[in-house]
This record gives sequence, C-alpha cells and structure tokens, in this order.
Amino acid sequence: MAAPTPRYNVDYADAAPATVLAGEDVLAVFGFGAQAPRHDDPRYLRVALEPQDAPRLEVWRGCAPVQYGRDGDVAWSEDGALQFGAIELDEPEGGERNEGIAAAAEAIYARLTEFTRERGYPHLLRIWNYLDGITVGQGDAERYRMFCIGRAAGLGDFDPTLLPAATAVGQVSDGSRPPRLQVYWLASRTPGTPLENPRQVSAYRYPRQYGPQPPSFARAMLPPAASAMPLLLSGTAAIVGHESRHVDSVDTQLDETLANFDSLIAAARAQRPALPSRLGTGARLKVYVRDREEVPAVLAGLDARLPGVPRIVLQAAVCRRELRVEIDGVHDL
Repeated sequence: MAAPTPRYNVDYADAAPATVLAGEDVLAVFGFGAQAPRHDDPRYLRVALEPQDAPRLEVWRGCAPVQYGRDGDVAWSEDGALQFGAIELDEPEGGERNEGIAAAAEAIYARLTEFTRERGYPHLLRIWNYLDGITVGQGDAERYRMFCIGRAAGLGDFDPTLLPAATAVGQVSDGSRPPRLQVYWLASRTPGTPLENPRQVSAYRYPRQYGPQPPSFARAMLPPAASAMPLLLSGTAAIVGHESRHVDSVDTQLDETLANFDSLIAAARAQRPALPSRLGTGARLKVYVRDREEVPAVLAGLDARLPGVPRIVLQAAVCRRELRVEIDGVHDL
C-alpha cells in the first residue's frame, strides 16, 4: 500500500487531553507547565515550560488512522507518512564541565536516529530540545555548548546541509528534580528541504567563539514535495550574521526576530510561491520569553505587529544570555 500524502496541521485548543486525543488523526498533544493535565496516552507530552497567557494544548494532526505506542524510552505515533516521537532522560552527574548534558544528548540522539530509521521515517523535519539551565557554566563548559557536543555525537556522520529545523531552549527549574533533557520530533518517510536565512550565518557554520561544536540545525524546513504541510520555522531570535543584536531592548529584539522570519519566508517563497509573504492567521507561533517581567511588553508587541496570529507564550531561557525572546512555529496559507 502506498504511503499517504504527508499532512500536518498545528493548532491550539482549550480542551481536555482526552477530548482532543479522541481524534483518529491526532499525532501529538502537548500540555505546558506544572498545572498541565496528565494523561497516559503516548501521544500526550507534558512540557515543563510555564505558559504566560491562557493555558492551552498544542495539537498536531496528520492522516487518520494514527497508530501509537511506546518502545522502551520512546513514545511514538505514526500515520504512514509522518512520525511523532519523544524521549525524556534524566542527566547523569556531569561535574563542573557539565558532561552530564552532553551524555544525555548523545544518548537521546543516537536512539532517535536509530528509531526513526528502523521504523522507516529516516528524514527528520523538526526537533525540539528542552533542557535545564541552558546557559549555566562558563566558556566551553556552558551547558548549551556541551549539549551541542552531545547532539552532534549522537547524530553520528551527518551532512550539515540536510539537518532538520530545530529549537533548543532552557526549562526554568526550581531544582526539585534532577536535570532532565526532553527531546521530541517530527520525521517523515520522504525528505523536506532545509532552508537557511540570507541575513544569518548558518548555525552549523558558526565561528569557534560559540563553542567547539556549532549547533546542528537548519533555520527552517520546507515540507516534502506534494505534501499538505506548512513551512516549519526553527527557533528564531535577534541574530544577524552570527551576532546577537539589541541586547538592551526586548522590543527591538522582537522586531529583529520578525525581520528574520520575513527573510526566511522570502527564501521559502522562492521555491513555494503560494506561501503568503508575511506571517498571518495561518501561522501558529510559540514565543519563548526569558524574563517574566518582560512578558507584557512581548504580548503588546505581538498584538501590534502580528494581530490575529495564534500563539502560545512560554517562559524559557534562550540559548544566549543576552537574548530575551525567541519564536518558532509554522507558516501556512
């Protein structure tokens, strides 16, 4: 039997997990924060990032019927064209150089790579990485830099020009539990097309000042040809070239972030002219704000710049100390 045409829709729902999960086309559902409801369905994932606006579920839909289950440490679902998967792992003790996060990242990415290939979904389209204390540590011992080392080791031999879109942000933990790395992904039977931003140096080509192992991700992912899927946007912040900009102003960082989205969308439209030229009501955004006291300014800025665009706003530490806001999401008609 031929695989179905890849379909992927993201939406936000004010509903109980059981209600949403009853849909035969549901690939995944995400609840955010300590008060997120619990459910034992493998397609449901609680994310330890606190919502800063009305708490809602994020819902992914594919093609019905969706199959799902657990395989050891992997929670998964598949519809014949796309696969959702998630792995969570407590970090081993890492010492002063934070080797624990590197070890956890290597283990998860090795397992992720093996699992997607064995199940017949070898093309990674999009990955989210949530880790504690992302900017803790100095120099090359910073936890994000150590995470990048572990991620690359787990991926093994890879062509950097084929890397998936991705987000990596920091969970704000109170220290009541061991540090934990949470990774989830969207993979496909057929490849997408990674995109880079003309305004930015590709992350995998960052100079040495950002660590011994550059980050392993693309700025966006065009979905597989002939699919019914949106443009997948990586975590995007106020970086031009490889340098952070506007370190003293969250409002101006928001402007620069949206300028980067405009540039990415223009690059995508060169290959998919039907895409709208600007973010609109067909987009779905997740907005990560480092400092809670700056949330009102970010909300006001989004209301003014992107009226009517659905969003979830979360408190999360961006991977550079000087960056105050990061946004990812999808862009569609």
